[in-house]
This record gives sequence, structure tokens and C-alpha cells, in this order.
Amino acid sequence: MGALLLASLLMALLVRNVLAETRRVKPGDALQQAIAMAHAGDVLEIERGRYDGNFVVDKPLTLRGIGRPTLSGGMHGDTLRITAPDVLVEGLIVRDSGDSLKDQNAGLYIRPGAHRAVVRHCDLTYNLFGLWIEKADDVRIEGNVITGKRDYSSSQRGNGIQLYNTRGARIIGNNIGFVRDALYVDVSHHATFRGNRLHHSRYGSHYMNSYHNLWEDNDSYYNRGGLALMEVRDQVVRNNRTWGNSDHGIMLRTVQDSVIEGNVVAGNDRGFFIYDVEYATLRSNLVTDNRVGVHLSAGSTRNVVQGNDFIGNREQVRYVGARDEPWGDRAGGPGGNHWSNYLGWDRDGDGIGDVPYEANDIVDRLRWRHPGVALLLDSPAVQALRMVGRQFPVLRVPSVVDAAPRMNPRHRDWSFWRDKHYPGR
Repeated sequence: MGALLLASLLMALLVRNVLAETRRVKPGDALQQAIAMAHAGDVLEIERGRYDGNFVVDKPLTLRGIGRPTLSGGMHGDTLRITAPDVLVEGLIVRDSGDSLKDQNAGLYIRPGAHRAVVRHCDLTYNLFGLWIEKADDVRIEGNVITGKRDYSSSQRGNGIQLYNTRGARIIGNNIGFVRDALYVDVSHHATFRGNRLHHSRYGSHYMNSYHNLWEDNDSYYNRGGLALMEVRDQVVRNNRTWGNSDHGIMLRTVQDSVIEGNVVAGNDRGFFIYDVEYATLRSNLVTDNRVGVHLSAGSTRNVVQGNDFIGNREQVRYVGARDEPWGDRAGGPGGNHWSNYLGWDRDGDGIGDVPYEANDIVDRLRWRHPGVALLLDSPAVQALRMVGRQFPVLRVPSVVDAAPRMNPRHRDWSFWRDKHYPGR
């Protein structure tokens, strides 16, 4: 019975491919009528020109632009809506959606059940949401340029790509800017985000309640925040570059069982903002030239933080806690993190500092609670207080402690990332 069913499916697929046609749509033709007349599996080649309307694809079709034709929604509704599975859209300019945040107007709206949709090499411009993807699995969004309504205030814009309740999405090589959030990901699992450029938005990426995702080789810059992971677990954040953001480079908020490795976090106000994070591994990251390298708070503990380079941050770590937070390798490991302001020594020449690195002391704690103390940092009295705090444990405050700091950085090209700050700062 199983073999008969498989043979029937293969025969149906073969018949579909034989019957599929390539149809040309020319300027002046009614594009929606051409879609209605096409059969499942057909290819519509749309010639260069302008096609006005709000278009719906309700069957498996390929819409292929020839010479980059323009689909304009006339500033209302969705410009192009996909309601069927196995639709391919490529080589189009899709623009001028409506402005209704309530109705989630989008340049391209992939509706529930439109599984395996592919959108590639398109320009989505002057839309409220570039792409809204809802309850559609295994979509692939690749090589598109997405810009929002940049003359609107940030709160009135939509997101570049919005994923809601999806599985298996592949978001690859897109350039997204001048939107509210470049990528907004909510309740979407087993996705891959690779090689995207995310800029001039509120967040480069905004993750919520999403698991088992890979974030790799992306650039997030000139946003308010680069990458925000919130209420998530089982993430891999690898080999990304997040720089020149006016607030944080990477925010980890309520994150568990995740790996954050090999990233460059440079020139942000706060490099990492880590809040309520447990059982995460942060390793081999370059954190440089931020105002605060790491802001650590809200019981973030039981994490492995090793092999990172903290270089030239005005404040390496800001931590207020009730007990020391150990970072670096456990006993017998190859060493902890590199700290450019480490004042210890290495008498045996093994590349590991002989005394632990402590990120904060009593003066730092006073400065955070009473900012006016900063005016006195160079005074003899404050320096004496720092020295007394180091010598007498009763005055010592809990700190991030790296028991085996490395003397040399792993990232030899760290100086390339200097002075890449948010414009005007």
C-alpha cells in the first residue's frame, strides 16, 4: 500500500511538472487576472513596468521579475499576499503598503499555511512591514533589500521581517534598515539567521520566546540596540559583529542553555547587557571600545565566561551583587579572559596572570550609587580608599573575579574595531 501511494504521488508530481507553463505578463496587463488564470506550478514572468494593486497568490506559483518590475500597493492594504504553500517570488520591487499597524500592513504578507514560501532578490521599500510571516514553516527569505518608511517616527514604523509562530525559517543575506526592528522573531523555532546586515533601526534583531535558533555572521550597527535575545533558550550566537549601537551591542535577558561565541562587540554604549541569564557559555568574544564592556545584573550566574578579550572599554564590567561571580576556566584549564587593564604579573611565563583579576572595587560601587564621586576619582583620598579596599577584606565588595586571566589577547586584529561609535558620539 505504501509503495502504491508513493507511486501515485510521484505520478501526480510528474503530471504537474509536464502541465506547468511559463506565462508572460506585460505592462498594461492585469496581474491579478494573470494569477487567477494560472495553474498550480506555473511560472509568471513579469516584465519591467509598474503594476498597481493589492495582489493575492492563492496557489503554488512562481512570480519572477524580468528587469525588476514594480508592484505598488497604493498606500493601502498589503501589496502582495501569499496564502498558498510552495510560492516563489523573485526579482520584484514591492512597495507602498498601507499604514495600519492594527492590520499589520506589509509589502509581502505570508499568511498561515503558506509553507515553504521563498522570497529572494527583491526590493521591499516604503512598506509598513517589509515581510510579515505568520504560521508558515520552512520559509526562505534570501538576498533582499528591505527599507521602511524612514520619514515616519520609529514607533509608527513596522518591522523589516516579522516572524510569528513559525518553524524552520531561513533568513539569509538580507540588508534591512530604517524600520522599527530589522528582525522581529516571536515564538519561532529551529530558524537560521545568517549573513544579514541590520542597521538604522531600534533593534537590529529582537528575539522573544524562540528556541533552537542559529544566529551567525550578521552585522548589526547604528541601531539603538544590536541584538536583543529575551525569554529564550537553546540559542547559538556565533561570529557576528555588533558595533556602533547607541545602547547595547548584545542584550541577553532571561536566557538559558545558550552559546555566545566568536562575536565582535565594539563601540557600543554597553557591549553586553546580561540580565537574568543562567547556564550560558560566553567564549572567544572580542569586547572592545565600549563605554561599559559588560553590564551584569539580576542574578546572572552559573555561566561559563572564558577566552574572551576585554580591551579598552572605559569600564570593563559593571556588576552589583551579593557574592563574587567567578569567570574564566576552572582549575587546570588553559586560562580565563584577557583584560587590558590587568595590573598583575606572570613570573613563570605561562601566559596566565599569577594573581586573579577583580573587575570592581569599593570605589566603583560608590561611583555607581553616587555619580558625583566621579569628580573625585583622581584625588588622593579616593585612591587611598581603593588601596585600603584591596588590603582589608572587610571593605571589599563582591566582584567578577577571573582566577586565571590571560596576559595576551586572542584577537590580534582588535585595534581595527576602535572608534566605530554611533554617529555623533
